[in-house]
Amino acid sequence: MTVDSKWYKAEEVSAPKKARKAARPQQLRKSIVPGTVLILLAGRFRGKRVVYLKGLEDNTLLVTGPFKINGVPLRRVNARYAIATSTKVDVASLELSKFDVAYFAREKAAKSAKSEAKFFEEGAKKEIKSERVEDQKIVDKALIGEIKKTPLLKQYLASSFSLKKGDKPHSMVF
Repeated sequence: MTVDSKWYKAEEVSAPKKARKAARPQQLRKSIVPGTVLILLAGRFRGKRVVYLKGLEDNTLLVTGPFKINGVPLRRVNARYAIATSTKVDVASLELSKFDVAYFAREKAAKSAKSEAKFFEEGAKKEIKSERVEDQKIVDKALIGEIKKTPLLKQYLASSFSLKKGDKPHSMVF
């Protein structure tokens, strides 16, 4: 035993905390591949059937309704809140390189004095960028062309999913 180890140090030296787990990208289920029809389980569009387009860097899924069929726009969804079905749509012809995490990032609002009148004035209707509307139309046009090739697929996507009394979701085959 040395003389130095006998005494505590006057100042604590903090050691960096060691991470036990390495950050790894999420592994998607094998059933989720581009073009798969998914059923959304949570959020504003729960129960809607959507087409999976691609995976994003933040481990979310890029999906669309298409908007013209069931009102679901291009949006990000967590894979945990989606059920994959056996139905597939060909999405190879779509150009999806512009849709990334930055595309869906929110704009920072300018700080201003908050007033009650301004709150009710702004909260009435949120404007959607014309760029987003055009992107949605381009994706919808290509997807609807593919959807029309399969009979009854348009009606399938337009209908919403729900469970009735006595339905057993664990024994259902999607």
